[in-house]
Amino acid sequence: MAATTPTPAQVVDSMEAMAGGTHPGYRRSGARGSHFRGTFTPTGDAAAWTIAAHLSGSPVPAAVRFSNSDGNPTAADNVPVARGLAVRFAPPGGDTDLVALSVPRFVASTPQEFLELTQVLRPERATGAPDGAKLQAWAAEHPHLADVLGQRPPIPASYATTAFWAIHAFIWVDADGRRQPVRYRWEPEAGRADLTDDAAATKTRDYLTAELRRRLRAGPVAFTLQVQLGEDDDPTHDPTLEWPPERKDVTAGRLEIVAPVDDPRRWDAQAFNPARLVPGVELSDDPVLAFRGRAYLESLRRRSTGDESTSVVW
Repeated sequence: MAATTPTPAQVVDSMEAMAGGTHPGYRRSGARGSHFRGTFTPTGDAAAWTIAAHLSGSPVPAAVRFSNSDGNPTAADNVPVARGLAVRFAPPGGDTDLVALSVPRFVASTPQEFLELTQVLRPERATGAPDGAKLQAWAAEHPHLADVLGQRPPIPASYATTAFWAIHAFIWVDADGRRQPVRYRWEPEAGRADLTDDAAATKTRDYLTAELRRRLRAGPVAFTLQVQLGEDDDPTHDPTLEWPPERKDVTAGRLEIVAPVDDPRRWDAQAFNPARLVPGVELSDDPVLAFRGRAYLESLRRRSTGDESTSVVW
């Protein structure tokens, strides 16, 4: 029997419930975020495997969004949740997005698993928190997710000292049609640095954005784009699985962030989408990756139209 695949509307509905209800005008994940502008300069080292313009040509403009992954825009920064880094590259011929999180693995291997997980993580009316017994029971029914469900996201000292992973495998394609599986990772040039729980308790609810703005007044913030090259039998279909650390790592370019955007309202209305690709980059066989592209469009539809119905059929 074929595995059940939910609709994007069903998943977005459940994400809204997990966030304590709808928050009109906000994203259903990463509701609170800030936009910045910068430049991405490719090293040219990726050109041996892909014809993608932003990875093999001249420097390109980049728009950047850092976010707290929670769907509630009032969620605090000083707790252990995943953070987001979304980048839109603007090479000649068309834009492309790279959406990354501050954890190396996703929490579900299929869209159906993700739907079920969001359902068990809904806050109980009486306590305002998820039912721990329900989560434990669900985890016991999904032993292959034990490690990833146990990962505790770090509490960053700064967005500028946080590594971000694009979670999924993608496929690079060269001029001869040869295909190379890859995984992306952003490494902060300032080095990685996290906070202890005690140190985090002293921070304000929005300290990450405030700290980054202060840091930018002293100069640019930079990340390198590291790309892991997959080999035969490395899984491309499951975002809960990592590849062996000894796989070849290529530095594809450098992202330099210089200042907040001049038009934040315009960027608040945008949707970064991991399925927005350019020639030379393709989706892998990861069902979660393909599904995310559709779910992001459903979230955009709701927040841009104010229509909270679930009548859209995909």
